[in-house]
Amino acid sequence: KVVYANLREYPFRVGDLAIVEADKGEDLGKVVLLDPKKVQKKGNDPFKNVLRAASPEDVQRYEENKEKEKSAFKVCRQKIKTVGLPMKLVDVEYQLDSNKITFYFTADKRIDFRQLVRELAAEYRVRIELRQIGVRDEAKRCDGYGVCGRRLCCSSFLRNFDPITTQAAKDQNLPLNPQKLSGVCGRLMCCLNYERQFYQEERRKFPALESIVRTQKGTGKVEKIDVFKKEVCLRYQSGEWERLPLEEVTNFLAQKKTPPKK
Repeated sequence: KVVYANLREYPFRVGDLAIVEADKGEDLGKVVLLDPKKVQKKGNDPFKNVLRAASPEDVQRYEENKEKEKSAFKVCRQKIKTVGLPMKLVDVEYQLDSNKITFYFTADKRIDFRQLVRELAAEYRVRIELRQIGVRDEAKRCDGYGVCGRRLCCSSFLRNFDPITTQAAKDQNLPLNPQKLSGVCGRLMCCLNYERQFYQEERRKFPALESIVRTQKGTGKVEKIDVFKKEVCLRYQSGEWERLPLEEVTNFLAQKKTPPKK
């Protein structure tokens, strides 16, 4: 995602295709944001410019490049095998004018790929760029479907990757099972953050786990909570379990805090 200056004020809409300045040439991109107030500029480098709206000829050239990318992928993967580099090729991207080819790969550590670049440059006679990406970016580029049956969020609508920790699962009382919490990228699923704020707000209404509640049956310890049914599960010293409405438990706690009348 790159920000470009629309100096000629083309009347773009979100989803339109545009031709923009690229490294020693031009490239094609899709408009995803138009509001300049939401743009955060990094550094002092000037913005590159939007050149024009994409024409049918530009789209046709883009489709032709997609076919070239399939061939370049096979060539590069074979050369990686020949050179013996510990890396996994993920994707290939042609610049619209074919002046540059970018190869995306993943690896466990930094790779010395200078020999591979020389061989690819000799093969295609254009500028070659190899870019190492993470496993989440790999999933975004490869696309696919999650356990929910829907297309991957990172490929369909997510623009940025927010940090996700196991605390997001704890806030939602989910079992800390890596196989159930991990996405196709092997990292924690992005959707763990979607409802986290709701659970955090609801949990504030409940007593903390392991806290003590004195009821008519005796002294019980909070073992579980149910934010949907608004219930609290207590375990008494006798080993007996009881599910009580949150409102009732809140009243018991309030009585505990209320000082006796003199």
